[in-house]
Amino acid sequence: MQSGTGLLLDQSFPRTLDAWVEEFSNPAWRGASVQAWLFEGVAARRAAERQLAAAGVHAHLHSAYKPLVFYFIEDIDASLLAEVTVHYPVHPQASPQRFLQEAYPLAALLAHCKLNFLPGTEDLHYRIEGTYRDGTRHLARVWAPNRMHTDLQGIKLLSPTGWVQATPGSAAQPMLNIARDTDYEQLFATVMSTVANHPWRAEEPYFERLDIRIDMPVIEQRLPVGHETISSLEGLHEDIYFSLLEVFQRRSGRPAGDRSLQPGQIVPDLRASLQTPRLRITQRAFDTTAQDLCAAALPTTDEPLDALGTAPSPERIAAEMQQIAGERFDATSRQGRAVQALYRHGTDAPVFISGGQHANETSGIVGALRAARTLDNHPGAHFALMALENPDGYALHRELRSQNAEHMHHAARYSALGDDIEYRKGAPLYERAARQQALARSGAQLHLNLHGYPAHEWTRPQSGYVPRGFELWTIPKGFFLILRYHPGWQSEAMALLHAVCAALNQVPGLTAFNARQMALYERHTGKLQFEVLHGMAYTATETANPDSAPVTLITEYPDETIEGDDFRQAHTVQMHTVLAATAAWQKLARRS
Repeated sequence: MQSGTGLLLDQSFPRTLDAWVEEFSNPAWRGASVQAWLFEGVAARRAAERQLAAAGVHAHLHSAYKPLVFYFIEDIDASLLAEVTVHYPVHPQASPQRFLQEAYPLAALLAHCKLNFLPGTEDLHYRIEGTYRDGTRHLARVWAPNRMHTDLQGIKLLSPTGWVQATPGSAAQPMLNIARDTDYEQLFATVMSTVANHPWRAEEPYFERLDIRIDMPVIEQRLPVGHETISSLEGLHEDIYFSLLEVFQRRSGRPAGDRSLQPGQIVPDLRASLQTPRLRITQRAFDTTAQDLCAAALPTTDEPLDALGTAPSPERIAAEMQQIAGERFDATSRQGRAVQALYRHGTDAPVFISGGQHANETSGIVGALRAARTLDNHPGAHFALMALENPDGYALHRELRSQNAEHMHHAARYSALGDDIEYRKGAPLYERAARQQALARSGAQLHLNLHGYPAHEWTRPQSGYVPRGFELWTIPKGFFLILRYHPGWQSEAMALLHAVCAALNQVPGLTAFNARQMALYERHTGKLQFEVLHGMAYTATETANPDSAPVTLITEYPDETIEGDDFRQAHTVQMHTVLAATAAWQKLARRS
């Protein structure tokens, strides 16, 4: 299946910050005023401003990424504000809430004052009207530099870009007022063109592993709101990964968003560096030994399962599985790892419990194990358990976390073939075979499929900012449920949902947590597009998927990147969902 190895590209790029400092340090610009926007952190921008000041140039360098948020962090003392109205841009080439979302999480940062968001014009400025506690007025316009462009799918986009305004000391108007490509944009564009134009083999998978290694200066701004960090590096990882999936979907002739695509494993490996930005794209064979050695650097813990504050190692997961009674069975992943599962026969109505389908969603793995251990103490318990469905993705997640522990790493979401295991149809089934065995052996009419989603904002900065196809997942909105049921099963499914939501309403802290996140979500995206029951958001959909159980309850906890007490709460909620659903199902299952 290996389709070749080798280096596709090794290229360095001038650092935009250095290039602009050199350009405007020229004596011809002495006495000038320069404003510029680029993808650099505040410390690097302030140092560059000092260099330019020494050359006689008054410079103010801004972040091109989330400029309004950085304005309130860097340019004013927001703690003194009593009231603020923000008029955000509404551009015809973007969703109406695009720039309201880009202002996230300003509503939480300014929670101490009265904040109003109002739609503005297509002029790409935020207009700010503020009042300080002493009555002083504050009026400002904040530029959000964006460029119109067409991506490789032929879609027109409006995306953040670099910009320069330079006014000579004797001039009333800028001599320069233009968009400029930055190193950040050049790196992304080069990845896209290199991969899109490479002569790949005709059939999927096109490669075993495609490494995109980037070393570059970054924005990494921690915010005092939940798990929010403004990370240009994480944003670029996400944009490269999903943009390349789109490239290969188009190449394969599949429709956009088709999760059965099997391009191979795409691995954006992005690392912060103060050196000249460098890009290396390499096609190579799988090396599970080397990958597992990378992950070995992650801290280990002997905390009890219910107190676990971080995602467990594969060895810990296997050991916990061994503590639960049942008939063992497994499948083999694309990279040769075992997908371990068990079936515990009992007199109750059976359920199937699974976690780790998307391997960067880790709280469900622990929640599944905790729930199964609890059920194992009940004499009549009847269930199948597969705690980690995607061991190859989990290994990649651990590898990537060894470099950037707080990034969401969606490159580890899917399998080593690059597909979503649930959507795999044809042979070889690899991991998918374990799910089919679990359903067949147990006869479960209910599948409890434990998932998660990002615990902080998810963006694609060079592809229109908002992640295409995942628009409803970009900002945390609390724990919620996705209910799917076969035709004729609506009554049982909805009764299950009501019972589970009522039980979860009793989990300490959960409804308050949900309310806080939903409120912030609605401030920056508009009304929540989900129904709410007992404080839990949900969707319910009829589906005729013959490969699934008649009823599937999918959990979604904002767990990507969380650790410590927040992770403990996440897997506690996951466990309670399984236990509540299993108890409720005993009265709802159809007995033969």
